[in-house]
Amino acid sequence: MARRKMIYEGKAKILYEGPDAGTVIQHFKDDATAFNGEKKAVIAGKGVLNNRISAHLMTKLESIGIPTHFIRSVNMREQLVRRVEIAPVEVVVRNVAAGSLCKRLGIEEGTVLFRPLVEFYYKNDDLGDPMVNEEHIITFGWADPYELEEMVTMAWRINDYLNGLFSGIGLRLIDFKLEFGRIWGEHGELYLVLADEISPDTCRLWDAKTGEKLDKDRFRHDLGDLVEGYQYIAEKLGLVPAGGILQGGNVNEQLAEKLEQIENELSKERRLRDLKPGNKPRKP
Repeated sequence: MARRKMIYEGKAKILYEGPDAGTVIQHFKDDATAFNGEKKAVIAGKGVLNNRISAHLMTKLESIGIPTHFIRSVNMREQLVRRVEIAPVEVVVRNVAAGSLCKRLGIEEGTVLFRPLVEFYYKNDDLGDPMVNEEHIITFGWADPYELEEMVTMAWRINDYLNGLFSGIGLRLIDFKLEFGRIWGEHGELYLVLADEISPDTCRLWDAKTGEKLDKDRFRHDLGDLVEGYQYIAEKLGLVPAGGILQGGNVNEQLAEKLEQIENELSKERRLRDLKPGNKPRKP
């Protein structure tokens, strides 16, 4: 394999230059981190499952008109995505009280919220990704009012869709984090797309019957085997066969390679949804 140029390495992913202009290869690592990097581990199979789940969910969201950066799967750990400028704002949607919301406001974990709660966090590891509001975001130029409105509108639609999707397979969507990226068209128009990933690393998912936590909280709070929870989610989504893709602690690479083609068949003819008539591109 030819040596590739690395663009960026984060806690859970590495970005490499893509084969074509405007593209990037997104590589999912097996690294697990929590509490702003204070707790770390390498967990075999985590990256494979996150890649598979995220590719599936991004494709599903594209099918309802949510524009994303996802193009196609490359192999069991990598996907080809559009190169974007990430807005330094994380959008968190909460349906049930959990995590930092409980700590900040003293709310009992598991409390169903009267309505979905949308929060914003400034993407800055050195500062611990502090919570901010709309005025901070606009004042400091992290996003303009139109982008912010678009982010919130997409977040509500994504929440509605994912709630239905997970509810249908016996899972509860507690909360999730979204990141958005900017793409400029050839005439200077600006498009906002869903970027990064949607996976058990970025979503809290509980079993609807038992309340068992199946997401990254298993690692954060030593609640059980992380990959076991992720595999259960993938199985419920119909993305891996019963028994998963791990055998004796190792990834069944032959099986994993076969699975990558499913989303490719759905995505190979897609174009940016933002370019459809009826959407309103803006000048930056």
